[in-house]
Amino acid sequence: MKAYEIGAQDGISALTEVTRPDPVAGPGEAVLKVRLVGLNNRDVQVIEGRYGAKKAPERVPLSEGVGEVVALGEGATGIAVGDRAVFAHFATWIDGPFAMSAFGHDVGITHDGWLADYVKVPAAALVSVPEGLSDEQAAPLASAAVTAWNAIVAVGQVKPGDLVLALGTGGVAIWTLQIAKAHGAQVAITSSSDEKLELARKLGADFTINYAEHPDWAAELLRQTGGRGADIIAETGGQGTLPLSINAAAANGRVVLIAVGSADGPLPNYGGIIGKNLAIKGITEGSRAMLAGLVDCIAANGIQPVVDRTFGFDDAREAYAYLKSGGHVGKVLIKL
Repeated sequence: MKAYEIGAQDGISALTEVTRPDPVAGPGEAVLKVRLVGLNNRDVQVIEGRYGAKKAPERVPLSEGVGEVVALGEGATGIAVGDRAVFAHFATWIDGPFAMSAFGHDVGITHDGWLADYVKVPAAALVSVPEGLSDEQAAPLASAAVTAWNAIVAVGQVKPGDLVLALGTGGVAIWTLQIAKAHGAQVAITSSSDEKLELARKLGADFTINYAEHPDWAAELLRQTGGRGADIIAETGGQGTLPLSINAAAANGRVVLIAVGSADGPLPNYGGIIGKNLAIKGITEGSRAMLAGLVDCIAANGIQPVVDRTFGFDDAREAYAYLKSGGHVGKVLIKL
């Protein structure tokens, strides 16, 4: 099969196209023919050696996509050859609370990922894609989207009438907007680009804030909402933005920490955390059960992901470079 390996991890040029034997499904495993894959920020960090310790140079990257099941190993159940399927990149986190053991099978990090003709995974991780969903709807769900689902549905317990705040217009933020609207919530979103904020309004954003014009975007949110504040905040900026997120939170708000960002430094606004009775929780992606709930939500609401651009397999390096440039809004995909 054709595949890419991450190589020396000293830049995008390290991404190396190779030919490898097709994977064989062992007991309890499934092999999928890859159809469409999505890029995420961590994929750029990996290829540049900035995502923790360097990985095995022969690792096949990428952590989300959609494929067709072409082989099942002995004892594999719950899926059939010919089904289209997706899976969360923590392939052994099936349901229940997070455990550190999930890091032991991280697709694209500890195990080979999606940027190849075929990908092998435990069959128990697979979520069938309903017939009515296109590949474009399914491929971007298993990383940024399921992280947003974890943040606002599993942790935030979003309900109609809540106000959800998303920071920026990256992958998690756009999915936060779309998922929150599907649950009947109001959404506020920030960006330094009026063009990106206009797109957010077209997707249903109720409040938009240009943080270049309003550096104290928490105060601007409170002004726009009449002092209400956000019930759920998908905090993707790290400790650099956390003080303002706390200021922007409503009483009993839930601040969900997603991106590491500037990890060093003391926890800010300690008094605000206590005074507002805030809950602050860190999350890491999501489980198979969360992904299954997300797939059902996408199907029930006909949600269309925001796709910025789709590249061919031979143009994978260009796809990485385009994502790194930061000019995109929504997903960057690679079609096989």
